[in-house]
Amino acid sequence: MLRFANAYILWALVLVPLLIIIFMLVRRWKKKALASLGDKGVITRIMPQVSSSRPTLKFIFFIVAYTLLIIGLADPQVGNHIDEVKKKGADIMIVLDVSNSMLSQDYAPSRLENAKRALAQLIDNLHEDRIGIIVFAGEPYVQMPITTDYSAAKIFLNTINTGMVPVQGTAIGAAIDLGVKSFDYKDGTGKAIILMTDGENHEDDAITAAQNAHDKGVVVHVIGFGSPQGAPIPIYENGKQNGFHLDSAGHTVISKLNEDMCKQVAVAGNGVYIRATDANSGLGIVMDQVHKMKQKTYDSKSFKDFEDRFQFFIAIALFLFIAEFFISNRKSLRLSNLKLFEVKKP
Repeated sequence: MLRFANAYILWALVLVPLLIIIFMLVRRWKKKALASLGDKGVITRIMPQVSSSRPTLKFIFFIVAYTLLIIGLADPQVGNHIDEVKKKGADIMIVLDVSNSMLSQDYAPSRLENAKRALAQLIDNLHEDRIGIIVFAGEPYVQMPITTDYSAAKIFLNTINTGMVPVQGTAIGAAIDLGVKSFDYKDGTGKAIILMTDGENHEDDAITAAQNAHDKGVVVHVIGFGSPQGAPIPIYENGKQNGFHLDSAGHTVISKLNEDMCKQVAVAGNGVYIRATDANSGLGIVMDQVHKMKQKTYDSKSFKDFEDRFQFFIAIALFLFIAEFFISNRKSLRLSNLKLFEVKKP
């Protein structure tokens, strides 16, 4: 299999036909200019050193060298063989609360940062399970569809923050519904939603949504972030904390973990509920439950041992550039006087 590590560089090849057209137009213009000066034979005798073929040869060398240089810079790579492996895993959709209450600092540095750290550790320990990410506040959004690309999952995870969902609130039920819709039910693989939230649901019926998920064969596990005592919700401006959220009466809003809600959602979804702490996120216990589910064996093919081949293209391109540089536009009079195939009359 052939691929290019820097495929975007190949766009520079668009210049090749443009340069060819420009060269042909310039050559036609030169021919017309010379023809306007007089008879072609007379002009040739007047300018014996002018070559009509060498400029074309130089241009051909240049175009070929330029094309090979661009291909080399795009770094063509060849895969030596295909690995076929059988994988067996479950489908996991992470449903992460990114509402402002997740900024509370009862677990330093914040509930959301603790959840992200736990997810990063989870992704590092995954091997064959497929994972997706949904973020929600007042509305849910699919941050990453179900995939086995764990590197991409880590990248998406690093971009998550409370400002990525424009509508604030905590719509747990809508987030669970979106998670259920995001699964592919044709493969028969065990499916689980891991809801990570402080449980402050203000928008909809999360318990009914968890029950509907269970009816479709999706288990809903819940990990609660926060403390029953609660903590104020900080306000950040330009990356710096600037006070705390206040209610209409001017009192500091205290966000508390709604443990009862979390437990009811887990029960309705036939899952487990774990309260995260500074020392333990609870994801290990949840994953033990996930691995007990039905898992599907599927084939996975991938090309391995890609090797760079840019060296050959760069080397030939440099050789042609050097050759083009040393080719003169003028004829060599010494070589022109050598008439090897001329037959002299007696």
